[in-house]
Amino acid sequence: MGETEILPQVKMPRWLPLLGGIVSSTTCGLLLYAWSVFIKPLNASFGWNRAEIALAYAICLLIFGSMTYPAGRLSDRYGPRKIVFIGGFILGLGFFMAGYAETKGWLYLTYGVIAGFGGGLVYLPPIATAPKWWPDRRALAAGCAVVGLGLGSFIMGPIATAIIESIGWRFVFWYVGIAMGIMAILSSFTLATPPRGWHPKGWTASALASDPKASADYTYKEAVRSRQFWLLYLSFFCAAFSGLMVIGHIAGHGRDAGLTAMQAGWAVSTLAASNSITRILTGLLVDRLGTRAIFFVYFVIQVFAMLLLYPLGSIYWALWLVSAVIGWNYGGLFTLYPSTCLSYYGATAVGSIYGLMFTAFGLAGFAGPYIGGFLKDVTGTYSIPFIVGSCTVGVSIAIMALITPPRKKMRI
Repeated sequence: MGETEILPQVKMPRWLPLLGGIVSSTTCGLLLYAWSVFIKPLNASFGWNRAEIALAYAICLLIFGSMTYPAGRLSDRYGPRKIVFIGGFILGLGFFMAGYAETKGWLYLTYGVIAGFGGGLVYLPPIATAPKWWPDRRALAAGCAVVGLGLGSFIMGPIATAIIESIGWRFVFWYVGIAMGIMAILSSFTLATPPRGWHPKGWTASALASDPKASADYTYKEAVRSRQFWLLYLSFFCAAFSGLMVIGHIAGHGRDAGLTAMQAGWAVSTLAASNSITRILTGLLVDRLGTRAIFFVYFVIQVFAMLLLYPLGSIYWALWLVSAVIGWNYGGLFTLYPSTCLSYYGATAVGSIYGLMFTAFGLAGFAGPYIGGFLKDVTGTYSIPFIVGSCTVGVSIAIMALITPPRKKMRI
């Protein structure tokens, strides 16, 4: 793709923000999606139960998701570069400090609050920025901007397991914390917003888009007043709840079922690899087919995959397979929801609009892993948590069956 002008006499290839999005989202993947490998070591070191350990992850997800709304607003106002730079420094510092944990409170503060705060600042701005450079492939650009979440967890699962087994869990926080800070800060320098009205050379908007009487983008206030926004919000919460419950406990489930640490760790990695690949391929499908049909296919499959997760836990290859299916459907959400926001409300205020919608992820991240750990402690089995997760996906199916796009806002 050719070079595109940002400011007079300043040029930049439009693939560079995509690269920055991949690196920054990989940083967030390292933070979030391999937490379950810490369950056994933390339990062995301190005697904390599953719910207590899962609470650190739940707090991190809550803070992470809550920060995406202000991050989107700040990115729309001040540009993505400054926000990601600051967030990268905070993220790396918090994760590094978690390596000194001796109490639950310190772990909750450093990993949960500080690292989660920084991660929320890093995550959202590239998602809002990349589609503006790719008006011809918006869903694909959104998918590329979040593909690193799965990539980071694919990397983190086996690396963290190997470090834990060789020199201890604290070194994971120290080494990876430094790496995450560097990665996020470097990615910030690739992020810039194109000028208003910019489009790639050789591409022209549709006749409708260029017609002054055609539909215009929604403002943030107009979008959040629509019924569709809050239906999407609830749907996002329910779908993310089940996926995050699995991510927070999949390695612990495998270990309880009799698998080795490495076999259980590879369940994390297969979920992560599928989670990563689907973000790009789902973007390709959305650009061709739209979001509605893909939503239904993914969600229905997810209901059955969640029900199979518990009985297949003791068979390593079967656990890897069902984990990959769950990862595929879960990862697709992070292309489907921003693409739906773009389709419903336009690109002008997408950072703020999707930033608020993404707080549903934070609420689901707090509820899913913690409730999963609580139900495991109460019942002694992961069967009930996974059934609950399957039911929440069913709620998302019902919502997506009922929702219709908002009425187009006409230019005056």
